[in-house]
Amino acid sequence: MTPPSPDSSHRDSTLAPPPGCPAHAYPAPGDTVRLYGPEYEADPMRVFEQLRATHGAVAPVLLTGDLPGWLVLGYREILEVLRTPSRFSHDSRIWNQLRENRVPQDSPMLPVIAWRPDCRFADGEEHQRLRDAINQSMGRFDRRGIRRYVTRFTHQLIDTFAADGRAELVTQFAQQLPMIVLTQMLGMPEEYGPRIVEAATELVKGSEKAVASNQYIMQVLAELVARKHTAPGPDLASWLIDHPAKLNDEEIVNHLWLVLIAANENTTSLMASTLRMVLTDQRFRASLTGGHMTLPDAVEQVLWDEPPTTVVPARWATDDTELAEHSIRAGDMLVLGVAAGNLDSAVRPDLNTPMHGNRSHLAFGGGPHECPGRDVARAIADTAIDTLLMRLPDVQLLVLEDDLSWRSTSWTRHLVALPVQFAPRRVDTAPVRSSRSTAERPTLDSDSVAAAGTAQSPSVHTRQPRRSWWQAVKRRLLRS
Repeated sequence: MTPPSPDSSHRDSTLAPPPGCPAHAYPAPGDTVRLYGPEYEADPMRVFEQLRATHGAVAPVLLTGDLPGWLVLGYREILEVLRTPSRFSHDSRIWNQLRENRVPQDSPMLPVIAWRPDCRFADGEEHQRLRDAINQSMGRFDRRGIRRYVTRFTHQLIDTFAADGRAELVTQFAQQLPMIVLTQMLGMPEEYGPRIVEAATELVKGSEKAVASNQYIMQVLAELVARKHTAPGPDLASWLIDHPAKLNDEEIVNHLWLVLIAANENTTSLMASTLRMVLTDQRFRASLTGGHMTLPDAVEQVLWDEPPTTVVPARWATDDTELAEHSIRAGDMLVLGVAAGNLDSAVRPDLNTPMHGNRSHLAFGGGPHECPGRDVARAIADTAIDTLLMRLPDVQLLVLEDDLSWRSTSWTRHLVALPVQFAPRRVDTAPVRSSRSTAERPTLDSDSVAAAGTAQSPSVHTRQPRRSWWQAVKRRLLRS
């Protein structure tokens, strides 16, 4: 599939060639929309609906650098792609554009879709081997311990702004907590956090810094794995090293990369969107406070309406095939429009109907490659937000909802800022104690986490004074 030449003409859908005709194999001039740039980033959902109206469940698109692909918009069609890896492989090495040397080496697409030795790019037995390693290693974390750990650090973050009566809940809260948890899970020193968050943001944005940012993250993770060979601990890096699947260091580094990037970005977005919904939708807030809806219900509703990843990269056709009456050539790339799929009228004829208790959304993918960190993301989001609402029950949005702004990329759509106000809370501090070493910090599966994470009064907390290393992150993100 070659990029169509620009053309301002538009084809009358009534004159389209019949299904199965070879003309379906290539997009007609003027029909292909770019999934990047100002027009798309201003309102991705509007673009998705226009594409659906014009092309149906599958549409030809251009990705960054005008690389061609197919955007799958239909719920059932997305599941078909997810569940049939024999037709739609995860191995990007079969991408026809790559084989034809049409992809520049500095393309910001490559850090996201270039082949890596991890379970995301494998199929069959190799996928199962790698998937078992990541699933079983992550399964060693105590889920209740994770929630207590999230509660503990949520209180610490709230303490940094509780006395002010105002806060910005994206940069001061949602962008901080997931990485605090993830660095602990991976076994990383906390001081790595600020630079990694900045690098991860540039990588996902697909900016000109994406390639260099990816190289930095890979270097940090390689150094981490080298240390864990000689100083293992109760963390994901050490457990992957010791797993019976015998992963080599390259495989371990790439799986840590996958957990770090996907979990941080998606959980940050999920927290921000859930907070926005709670603060702006009065029916939602009333239902939540009245006991008709729980925080986990709220999280699932957001996963239906505003999934953290709007477009999931990517699959590649193993042979010439058809999908929704479009002819797909061997090696063509397909990207999955899960945000559009979640709103497909075939599965949601009435978008106002609550989806409480329904987890059949596409936010975490599906089939054999369903996101292995989905339960961790849910635990971080609903525990953190529940704790915030308990501490600050009078929290209100400081601006009009229409004044909120969003940042979109080819793959994601995130809230930029969420300014709020509340009655100031007094925060007491305990005497400063000497810092503990990394080895002495409580781990996620330790009984000490439970003791450290015990909640105190919602209005007055005793805390060790802590200079947030996220102040550096906040300054960088506000400049980006």
